[in-house]
Amino acid sequence: MRISLSWLKQYLNFEKSNQDLGDILTDIGLEVEGMETFESLKGGLKGLVIGKVLSAEKHPDADRLNVTKVDIGTGEILQIVCGAPNVAAGQTVVVAPVGVFVYPIEGEPFEIKKAKIRGVASDGMICAEDEIGLGKSHEGIMVLPNDLKIGVKAADYFGVEEDTILEIGLTPNRCDAYSHIGVARDLRAAINFRETLDLPFILPKIELDKYVSSTQKEISIQIDNKEACPRYSGVLIGNIKVAPSPKWLQNRLNSVGVRPINNIVDITNFVLLEFGQPLHAFDFDKIKGNKIIVKNAKEGDKFVTLDKQERVLSDNDLLICDDNGGICLAGIYGGQNSGISDGTQTIFLESAYFTASGIRQSATRLGLKTDASSHFDKGADPNITLIALKRAAQLICEIGGGEIISPLYDEGKNAFDSFEIEISYKRLERIGGVHIPEESVLAILNLLEIGIKTKNIEGLVALVPPFKADVKREIDIFEEILRIYGLNKIPIPKKINASIQFTNGVDNHSLQNGVADFLVSNGFLEIMANSVTKSKHYTGDNQDQLVRLLSSINVELDILRPTMAWSGLEAIGYNVNRKNGNCLFFEFGQVYFKEAEKYLEKKQLSIFVTGAKSLSHWDLKEKAADFSYLKSLVDRVLRKLGISGFKLEERENPEFEFGVEYWLGNRQLVSFGKISTVLLKQFDIKQAVFHACFNWEILMEIAGKKNVRYKEVPKFPSVKRDLALLINKKITYEQVRQIAEKYGKRNLINIDLFDIFTDEKIGIENKSYAVSFVFQDESKTLVDSEIDLVMNKLMEAYKTQLNAIIR
Repeated sequence: MRISLSWLKQYLNFEKSNQDLGDILTDIGLEVEGMETFESLKGGLKGLVIGKVLSAEKHPDADRLNVTKVDIGTGEILQIVCGAPNVAAGQTVVVAPVGVFVYPIEGEPFEIKKAKIRGVASDGMICAEDEIGLGKSHEGIMVLPNDLKIGVKAADYFGVEEDTILEIGLTPNRCDAYSHIGVARDLRAAINFRETLDLPFILPKIELDKYVSSTQKEISIQIDNKEACPRYSGVLIGNIKVAPSPKWLQNRLNSVGVRPINNIVDITNFVLLEFGQPLHAFDFDKIKGNKIIVKNAKEGDKFVTLDKQERVLSDNDLLICDDNGGICLAGIYGGQNSGISDGTQTIFLESAYFTASGIRQSATRLGLKTDASSHFDKGADPNITLIALKRAAQLICEIGGGEIISPLYDEGKNAFDSFEIEISYKRLERIGGVHIPEESVLAILNLLEIGIKTKNIEGLVALVPPFKADVKREIDIFEEILRIYGLNKIPIPKKINASIQFTNGVDNHSLQNGVADFLVSNGFLEIMANSVTKSKHYTGDNQDQLVRLLSSINVELDILRPTMAWSGLEAIGYNVNRKNGNCLFFEFGQVYFKEAEKYLEKKQLSIFVTGAKSLSHWDLKEKAADFSYLKSLVDRVLRKLGISGFKLEERENPEFEFGVEYWLGNRQLVSFGKISTVLLKQFDIKQAVFHACFNWEILMEIAGKKNVRYKEVPKFPSVKRDLALLINKKITYEQVRQIAEKYGKRNLINIDLFDIFTDEKIGIENKSYAVSFVFQDESKTLVDSEIDLVMNKLMEAYKTQLNAIIR
């Protein structure tokens, strides 16, 4: 949320440095994530001044140049060579002295420097409007009225505004601060309490009586769904003139990132940003039957919105209708046939309160997240619909030349009760960790506009106003008190008491940290991705297994992730597209799915490898990560957890171009392989990515049952032999392993598949396995002849039983 500092000061006149202001707002829960300077004109005309041309003579060596003498009010007369055809003595002009930067309409800004033009010194520039960003004309210099005072800043004359914009990371629960007045209310409470001040809350004065016309019209308002729309306010304003907004209003909107459209629409946006109350203006002449009906759509109804898109509605969607049907999606978006145009003369201005849940569901389902829906789905204040309506009506009359031609309508409930919450001073002290005197508690609640129903020595009953939609429990009141009191004022105790806990069996937390430390020590970075992701990533057949969200702030993030692959690929895609192609990532996280109407979640460890596994150095060549590197990592992770005796199997996995799995009995430990090119394209990744996914819960269960046993280090060396087998793709590694165990007998202590190769050159039906065999005899040193005998038997078996070609 963007907040204008000068706008904020209209409601609270305070003096604070930007740093102090940011610290206070952050301390009370409105975290300032950044500050920037806004200028209504790029460059702000800084350094430019109003000057007077005293003389203008032809340049001795250039017919089209003039040598001028210019007074800019400093006591020093500047000599400026000017090429404008209209420069003349006696003119009042805009001057850019030496050292000033100017920002032209087109091109990059540049600094004015001392120069010699055709041998004549020039100490500045007399400006044309396009040279300083004020317009597009370059026919000559700007000539201003002669009664202007020399030396006046050009920024002051042209009304250039400069402002500080605060970027506040507003959390979803802080709907009360979703406006400039809301932020001012919180800021006033903090400053007044902490500094014992009495800064007044300055709200805009609203006086509508002078704009009421003697000619009155009427419109009927009917609320069919009072649960979804408890309050509906409105007024008719006639004789308006739709035109561009005045500069001050455009600057206000531009400063917080809202594009000005016209005076009527801009005023509704201004009041939204001021009060936090969404408004909507209808062209009254387009409302059929002079009737407004608030009701639900029918299932399957079609509605064309202002963006000319046809939306298919459900019976949960709330509509604003006239006699002919829907004219607006309530609280979300206007309809195509009722919007304001340049020819609009009479408007019906709506200021309503719609319940958060209905707006949230409709906006999410329709993919329409507007400023209005964002305010409603967080929880607007039902008690300000009439106040905001009057404020907007007054501005429309002042700026758009309108007049009030109807009563102020206010249908439904016109007052919403405060919420009662009982609080205890003892619980406040226990939870807050500090004793806050009763008078301080009462002062804070008063500053936050939280009333007191009753009080006694032990506590009180607070009356929470409806605009604080997130304050529903005693603990919420404690949070309100503590953030204004100052969390930084709570002392850190010198003594902390803790109970020692003993765990039986495996410590999951320690094992996870151990694996994480191991991966980090091998150059990996831990990522923490969002568990909410996009259903468009998933193109599988089992759509009914996806866990879909009922509502979401981002319409694209609509499911809980069924696989860890997507979040890792999103991170890799982000890095690769920013020239960081060497990514070693891991993540511990949850995956979610649905089985037989039950929602399940499982914890997994996900590893991603792409690019180089080690960077080049003067004495080391860069090595690309591959399947064998990933497999070695998988093996070492399992070894670190003390898990052995698993078998390698090849099973189809749509995520992998090729891959394998480790199984222990009927439980899958891990699946790993090379991500398929089809999946990589979805994430705009054009390089190979290798991925391993561990079933962490199964690993923890097995690791908890493993006992560490000591085995004496062998006295005699082991011997390793490698073999490359060209076999049919249908043959599994398990078949290769079983043959090796049969013929290798007791001296074969380890078999390892360290590479898989597929290519059209070896045949689309074939694959190449690179397998290593480790032999060892604990009673003696093996000789080559013994090993050769076993290897020959193995090769013969592979040829006859698997039709393998030994490479």
